[in-house]
Parts: sequence; C-alpha cells; structure tokens
Amino acid sequence: MCPRCWIGWGNDMTQSVLFDPLIPLTLLAGIALMMAALCALCAARRLPGWWLRLLAASALVLALANPSLQTEDRSPLSDIVLIAVDESASQGLGDRRAQTEAALEDTLDRITELGMDARVVRIGDGENNAGTRVMAALGNLLAETPRARVAGALILSDGQIHDAELAPDIPAPTHLLQTGRSTDWDRRLSVRNAPAFAILDEEFTITLRADDLGAAPAGAISTPVQISIDGDAPRTFDIPLGRDLEVPLVLPHGGMNILQFTLPEAEGELTTRNNSAVVQINGVRDRLRVLLVSGQPHPGQRTWRNLLKADSAVDLVHFTILRPPGKQDGVPVTELSLIAFPTRELFLEKIDEFDLIIFDRYRRRGILSPLYLANVADYVARGGAVLVAAGPDFASADSLYRSPLEDIMPAAPTARVVEQGFAPAITEMGSRHPVTQGLEAYGPGSADTDGTAPWGRWFRMTELRTEPNAQTVMEGPNNAPLLVLDRVGEGRVALLASDHVWLWDRGFEGGGPQLELLRRLAHWMMKEPELEEEALTASAVGQVVTITRRTLSGTPETVVITRPDGTEFALTLNEDTPGRFVAEFTGTQQGLYRLSEGDQETVFALGPAAPREFVDTIASAAPIANVLAARRGGAALLEDGTPDLRTVREGRTATGRGWVGLTPREAFQTNSLRITSLVPPWLFLMLAALLTVFAWLREGRKSA
Repeated sequence: MCPRCWIGWGNDMTQSVLFDPLIPLTLLAGIALMMAALCALCAARRLPGWWLRLLAASALVLALANPSLQTEDRSPLSDIVLIAVDESASQGLGDRRAQTEAALEDTLDRITELGMDARVVRIGDGENNAGTRVMAALGNLLAETPRARVAGALILSDGQIHDAELAPDIPAPTHLLQTGRSTDWDRRLSVRNAPAFAILDEEFTITLRADDLGAAPAGAISTPVQISIDGDAPRTFDIPLGRDLEVPLVLPHGGMNILQFTLPEAEGELTTRNNSAVVQINGVRDRLRVLLVSGQPHPGQRTWRNLLKADSAVDLVHFTILRPPGKQDGVPVTELSLIAFPTRELFLEKIDEFDLIIFDRYRRRGILSPLYLANVADYVARGGAVLVAAGPDFASADSLYRSPLEDIMPAAPTARVVEQGFAPAITEMGSRHPVTQGLEAYGPGSADTDGTAPWGRWFRMTELRTEPNAQTVMEGPNNAPLLVLDRVGEGRVALLASDHVWLWDRGFEGGGPQLELLRRLAHWMMKEPELEEEALTASAVGQVVTITRRTLSGTPETVVITRPDGTEFALTLNEDTPGRFVAEFTGTQQGLYRLSEGDQETVFALGPAAPREFVDTIASAAPIANVLAARRGGAALLEDGTPDLRTVREGRTATGRGWVGLTPREAFQTNSLRITSLVPPWLFLMLAALLTVFAWLREGRKSA
C-alpha cells in the first residue's frame, strides 16, 4: 500500500480526504515536477494557454493521486488516571493512613467530575524486606491500561519508595500526594559494623549510631542505649547522637549469640520499631586447651590422647606419671632422662587457662598435693570443667574422691568394682538429656527391638552412689550409674565410672559412639548453648519459625510470643522426642520477636530488627524526585489539603500551588468506517483532455 495523505475534521462523525496514489508516490512526484516544469517553460515564453495547460496537468496528477472521502463514526473514550496507594508499614505511622484514605476519596470524586476513570492499585510491604515497590506495581497497572488513554498517575504515599529505578515510562504527568506531617521526627539506631563471628574471651568492637530524623527537638546530644546478650539483664550506657560509637564487647559463650541494642522511647517520636537492632554473632573458641592427667598406664590412655590430638583446634597438655616417686628400682637418679613436670605452674598459676581438665585413671600418689587438687575444685566453682574417667583405682583408698575433689564429685564410690560384660544403656534421664539424647542412632546398625542400642560390651565399672542433684544419663548392669553429670558453682563435672570406653574405639563387638559421646560431653561441659538441658530456642526458614523447648522435667507451659509491634499470642508446644517440645508458626511481621516460657526467655529476629520500611520514617519526596521531574510532575503535601485536579495541555507544566495537572488524551473508538471515491478518475482524465484542447485552440487562434 502506498503512503496516504489525509486531513480530517469533525467530532463524532468525522470526514477526511485521503489520497491513495494509483502509481508509486515517487513516480507521481516525478510526473508532477515534470509537468510543473513544462508549464513554467510555457509561462516563460508567454504562450497564451499556459495556465490551461497547468490546470490540465493538475487534473491529471489528481487523477493519479486517487482522492477519496473517508467517513468515520467515532465514540470518544474517557481518559484514565492511574492511582497507586501505598499501604506499607511506614504508612501506619501517625495519621498517614487516615490522610491517605481521605485524599483517595476526594481524588476519586474530582476525577469523576472531570469525566475521567481511575484505576487503583494498593501496595503493601515487599517480600524479603524489599520495602515499598510502588513503581513495579505502577508498571504492571500501566501494562494493563491503553497508553493512549492515560492522562496521569497519582501516588499516595509518604514518599519512602524503594524501587525508583523501576519507574515505568508513563506518557503523562506523575504526581506524589505526600502523607505525613512537617512536625514529624524520629530517633533511629543502626549497627554500622558487626563481625559475623568472634573469638571467645577476646574483645571485639561493634559500631553503633543513633540519629534524630526530621523535626527533632533541639538540645539532645546523647541518649542511653541498652545492650543485652541472649535476653540477659541489659547493660546501659550513653551514645552520642549523630556520631559513630565503637562499643567493645566479649561473647559469653560459644555458638550463636544474639546481641540486642535498644534505645528508650523518646517523647513524640514516630515509632520505636527502629529503636532496636539485633546482631547474631557466632562465638568460636580460638583453641580448646585441654589438660589430660593420666595415672596408671592402660590401653585407654592412647585412645584419649589420639582423640584429643586428632582435633587441630585442641591444644593438649598431657600430664602423665611415668615414674612414681616411691618407685625403687635401683636406677641412679643421674641416669634418668625424665623431666620434672611443672605442676605448680599448671595447677596453681595457669589453671584458669584450661577449658577442660580430664583425670584418666588417676589416683593419689603424692605427686599432686592436696593444695593443687583444692585449686582444681575452686577452678570448677569459678566456671571450669572436670571430667573423671574412673578405673578400679577410683574405688581404692587412694581414690581421687578421697581428696579435696570430694566436694565437687557427683557420685561417691562404694569401694566395689563390678567385673562382668555389659552393654552401656541410656537412662530415662539420659533420653531427655542433650548429651545422650538420640545417641542410639550412632554406632553399628540400629537399635534393637527393645530400644537397646547395639553397642559393644564393656567389662568393668566402679560401683557408685550418686549425689541427690546429680544426673545419671548412662547406666551399667543392675541399673548402676555409669555416666553421671553435675553442676558445681559456675562449673560442671562429669564422672565416667568405667575405663573401658576404649573398647568402642577399637571396634570390639561393633564398637560404639565413643567419638559422639565424648564430643557432646566436652561441649556440654564447656556450656555450648545447643547442649543446655533447659533451653528455649527459635529458628526461622523464610517466614516459618520453629520454636524448640528442651527440658529435663515435666511438660512446658505455652510459649508467649511478643511480636515486633508489641502484640502477644500464646503457642502450645508438642513433645517431639523425650524432653524436646516443638511448635511452628508463621511470622507475619519482620523485626524482633520475644519468647518466654516459665523462667526461660529468648529473642530472635525475623528479617532485620528494623525492617527497611522503618529505616527512613520521615515522609519525603526525595527518593522519587527525579521520577516526578522527568514526567513534569510534583509533590503535594496532604497536610495542606487534597490538591485540586486540573487539565493541562501536553508539554505544559502540570503542577502548581494547590493543584496538580492531568493531560486529556482525546482518545476515541471507531465504530464504522466508509471510504468513497471523491471524483471518478475518468472524470479527471476527461477534464484534463478538455483543458488541453482549450489550450491548443487558444494558442492556435493567437498564432493565426
């Protein structure tokens, strides 16, 4: 189809003349130029009929241009205004929601008065803390709307929009109807720098900053901040406003530590949702320092040493007695190559540097004085850990129990040694205790039909009489205590009443889970959180939160959960395994949650403690200022009232004091179309022939 030229007029019924050339447009243009040149030559020679030739040439060109009359029946279409309503969390501050709904109602009425239609989209919080995604929602709305009918776009929001880079190409003015008040102010706490992990007992720093945003009252130069770890009693100190502050801290335990920083609520501030910050830091031990004190040599001594030396994170100091002081074998002292062990330095001066002390079949032989052993007892009371692997010597007169360590022992020997084959078993208490819970799953095969673990047998144990508060988690023949745990002061003590654990390491009768047992035992003694008997923990995968309550006695009560906005609800726990109760819920809010059950309390963060919606809470058009300017729009403050809507021509300024503009698009729908030939081509040809004849006759008459 060759190009058409048209000119139209009219409203509902529109008629226009269009040209559909019978020959290519370039050829038609060439013929027109050639005929114009011939007519100009005739005029230059003053031929009397040149103007008749011009008319004849014009008639021929018009015939070839094929003029037609097009008649359209049109129905005008209303213009459309796109409206994005921000319903994110920051819009819940102050009276912003009320401002938004009132402005939306007034705006819809005024759009109707202008004869336009409105299409409204409401936007909540973005997933995964993405913030307010207004531009993405506007882009989707624009894709569903005919572009030729879009007269403008209105955004009802506080201006805190987080996807300005995704602004769609709207072919009309875009305006922000801004909520909020000019008197709004807020105080915000942020963590500028925090490590993902830290070495236990070593100081590290976290950088905090407190800022006053908006129309903050004058005069304040600092504010108190509280710091708590795992929900413990907080410490309070002052932090300057508007400046970074490095805070030195030391983690109290290994594993995950939840650090919470909180500013008190200031009078008149918008929200306290950004007054808290939560940091999760994994506490790791630089080196685990273990003192292994071995007595009489036996096959299990190598097992202990190999086990401890296999871990590169363990610094092992092995104190072993190769030659007792009372040994008389006639060897001259000058020929002995043994080096005296620095017992005073280890057991008096540097004992607190050890994380764990293990006595392996040690008995009193005059090497460690009662003063040293009393210091070991004090070391436990101050928070240390002692593991006693007892052999027959524990039941003798030289037993460690008959020393200053008696005060910290969880069980006393009866002086009887049981020598018979037996398979170690987990007690009812042990099935609930994290040290031995589920231990049946380790070792060769699976548990027997009666629930007994298919472990290899041991053949010797010392009979014990447990203390009232001690916890027996494993037992031997006749339900005799085999592994007993206890807490002493700030420390912990474990007593293993047999020296045959090495049989599991050698794989006798299939062996057993000696590695897992001793690993758990060591971690429990060093107060690792995941092995605490009484604990309340929470873990989240996406928005689904799993709450776990571990306890040794009774059934826990319902857990009270406090959401970030301060509302509470109760959740009933169900027993999953003995001593372990779980429940799940879906978190609907991002931020800091608090859990409490009995005397157990903890906190966890779902997403950041202060979601992106509350990082900047002061209403402002700055985040989308470039978007508005590129579309000749502006921002109107709703606290001054809902702006008037006016129509402006395309390309003109679309905002002013108290008003915003929309551009009418005058779109229409064609109901019917009829095309008729304006003049038959043969009529143009006849007219051109007549004019040519008249020109020839006139020129002939003149020449005669």
